[in-house]
Amino acid sequence: MASFKKSFEGLKSSSQSAAKGVSDSAVQAAQEAVQQVAESSKETTTIAAQEASKQTQTVIDTAADKATGTIKEYGSKLGTK
Repeated sequence: MASFKKSFEGLKSSSQSAAKGVSDSAVQAAQEAVQQVAESSKETTTIAAQEASKQTQTVIDTAADKATGTIKEYGSKLGTK
């Protein structure tokens, strides 16, 4: 009986160790997945911000060109009067 109990306790301990190992692996995999999503999200946000900055600069450049053209045109008209 003592031998059976000892074998049972050994099996119980092994099962608990295996379950803990599986649990730890699952937790680690979940943490890695969360980290990858966070990094991906960060990259996406950076790319979106860069694109928004480029588009904003394009709009500013276009407005500046139009303003410069208008000022030159107005100056030209003043010069002919």
